[in-house]
Amino acid sequence: MSLGPAPVMPDRPGKPRIGVIDIGSNSIRLVVFDASKRTAVPLFNEKVICGLGRTLHSSGRLDPAGVEQALRTLARFRGIAGAIGVEALDVLATAAVREAADGAAFVGEVAARLGLEVNVIPGREEAELSALGVLCGIPGAEGVMGDLGGGSLELVAIGEGRIGEGATLPLGSLRLMEGSGGDPGIAQGMIDDHLARQAWLDGMKGRRLYLVGGAWRSIARIHISQTGYPLSVVHQYVLPWREAADLTRLIGRLSEKSLEKITGISHGRVATLPFAALVLKRLMRRIEPPEVVFSAHGLREGWFMRRLEPGVRDQDPLLSNCREVAERFSRYGGDDGTLARWTAAIFAEEDAAGERLRRAACLLSDIAWSEHPDYRAEQAYLRILRLGIAGIDHRERAFLALAAFVRYGGDPADPTARPSRALLEDGAFRRAVAIGRALRLAYKLSAGSLALLGRTRLVLDATRVTLLRPAGDPVFEHHSIAPRLALLAEALGREPAVGDFTPVAAAATG
Repeated sequence: MSLGPAPVMPDRPGKPRIGVIDIGSNSIRLVVFDASKRTAVPLFNEKVICGLGRTLHSSGRLDPAGVEQALRTLARFRGIAGAIGVEALDVLATAAVREAADGAAFVGEVAARLGLEVNVIPGREEAELSALGVLCGIPGAEGVMGDLGGGSLELVAIGEGRIGEGATLPLGSLRLMEGSGGDPGIAQGMIDDHLARQAWLDGMKGRRLYLVGGAWRSIARIHISQTGYPLSVVHQYVLPWREAADLTRLIGRLSEKSLEKITGISHGRVATLPFAALVLKRLMRRIEPPEVVFSAHGLREGWFMRRLEPGVRDQDPLLSNCREVAERFSRYGGDDGTLARWTAAIFAEEDAAGERLRRAACLLSDIAWSEHPDYRAEQAYLRILRLGIAGIDHRERAFLALAAFVRYGGDPADPTARPSRALLEDGAFRRAVAIGRALRLAYKLSAGSLALLGRTRLVLDATRVTLLRPAGDPVFEHHSIAPRLALLAEALGREPAVGDFTPVAAAATG
């Protein structure tokens, strides 16, 4: 719905904002996105546990206390959306409101009290939106998407950027807990019965399983916390099948008091978490995935993707986000591709995935210029390692962080870079170092001026990496250029060399 005239935030004048309120069976969340960008990075994100579906199984109606909490939460979210310049606010309701006998009355009350139009999403559409959300953040996802809410479980086949067969099942964690009377044995029977009816899952055996939903994200956080994993980012966190199976069994044995002591689990999730783990355990038994992948993107991001213009929707989420970051934080407004072209000569053997990462590293190569010189490398590293960005897995994130660290003079052996050492294989680690050293040389040659950089070239052969520069031009005479070229040559396993050519030749090579 339109909120009418609203103040526009002064930091981003004229940028369209859309808000999505997701009314789930357990929680209600408001997320605000920049509608002009491909990446679904929230400008605002807040969740409130209301428990609308807490009594749905036994009474067929919404929980009365949950209804009152929901109405107060929606009033708050509407006020926030108006205050931060949201042009359009979409309110979505899923399983609890869809299935409750008084769901229509709740929708009417929201309209009467708050003037908000609630879109009650059919089960199949909910599944498709969640799958589209996964593809928004992981464009190459192939396998089965599972979105576990409080009232339902959505399952959809995804692959090659498309959405396939799917189902909505009454296996939400709140519903299971209530319907089984808190008995895991009864709950397991309910889960197995519904999964057995999904014949299409037979053709999905051995495929990856992509997990969406707050309860399953809590499971990922438990594993991250308990294993000392070097990166506390849930999105695209990967667990091999065996580790995921062991974890679900562990959670099933823990008491609520034990779960409450684990960092990263909200109080409102503790009671239902064993049932979320049980659903995952039985779903893995049905599909037999080699690994499970956790996604921070789901229904809300799917709705966001559906609203985007086709040209924006088709952009690479990683490069789109890196380009936006560069435009906002680089000294001269970002790179038009000059750095990527300049470095391409020494990475001629890379594949498409390697080129994509190198281009991203080039875009992010000037984002720490305003930090104190003594801390630029560390700040660049930590910022990129933790950047709210989609379209990359954890290894790729560690790769980009390391390239930026080295670009700012960081020593790859420094303890700061331990997460990259832990996540990257030796070949990828060395390549990130080489890209970082190439970028460090580029900035010394040009002071960040792309026009100046375009007057130089790198040439790689079997034994040497040669820097070509205009003959007699004092701009490219500096005592630190040779050491930086030497470090780049070392990273590439070559000897450094310098050659001269005329400005006419430089212009001809572009």
